[in-house]
Amino acid sequence: MSAAPSRLSEFGDFLKARRTELTPREVGLPDNGAPRRVTGLRREEVAQLAAISVDYYTRLEQGRVRASASVLVTLARALRLDDDQQTYLYELAGKSRARPRRRQPQRVRPAMRRLLDRLGETPALVLGRRMDILDWNAGASALFTDFARIPASHRNYVRLLFAEPAFRALHSDWESAARTAVASLRMEAAQNPDDPDLAVLVGELSMRDPDFRAWWASHHAASVGYGTKHYRHPLVGVLTLDCDIWTSPDDSGQRLMVLTAEPGTPSHEALRILASWTAEPSAARAPGGPTPGA
Repeated sequence: MSAAPSRLSEFGDFLKARRTELTPREVGLPDNGAPRRVTGLRREEVAQLAAISVDYYTRLEQGRVRASASVLVTLARALRLDDDQQTYLYELAGKSRARPRRRQPQRVRPAMRRLLDRLGETPALVLGRRMDILDWNAGASALFTDFARIPASHRNYVRLLFAEPAFRALHSDWESAARTAVASLRMEAAQNPDDPDLAVLVGELSMRDPDFRAWWASHHAASVGYGTKHYRHPLVGVLTLDCDIWTSPDDSGQRLMVLTAEPGTPSHEALRILASWTAEPSAARAPGGPTPGA
């Protein structure tokens, strides 16, 4: 059902009214206390929080365009709408608020799990949709962190890069790693534009981190299959590792991320040392268990 022109105008008025009721502090944006020329949030700030362009948000407020289902999700989150307000927003947009049919929970393919366990001291991760971390081996735990201690709903490679200080500090060239991850996530957003969980992830990180907001808004997209990663590990120091990402031949979207070092190099020796300090894969890891989210 399409929204009539009058509804589009009401939709824009509702957005404007709601943003004037919010302060930067309420949505996690910096506020230096200086007088503001507008009441509440600026259009630019709402656009950043919703991970859309300022021009697109402006046209939404002016009643010139209709919002897609995924944009409605991020707008509701950005503007802190309660349940009734969200229902009203969807009504004005001429869209049903019924949630899209969720995909089956992500489960690691048995072949991927066997590969992980046979890689030994070589750190390896299985990445799913949205770069969720579905599984890992002992080498990955030794290099990155004990993923079993992280709630399954937060085991996401991009979220960890931006939200976990220790994970962030591990990357000696963090900006390069983070920009690459955002570009990969942007590519996935183009392939799955109506993924509500992806919209929630983008909205969360946009509110949390100004770098993520800026890089997401740049719309740089890339599919990265290999490269070089630089780490500064608290136990073994500097590592330079080759990173290769292998895509599963089925349509699961699962990818195997493997990190290796040239034999005889200090980085290879560091991986060997890390492996010698690591016991068997954590018993807290639930073999074959699904990762929450579609």
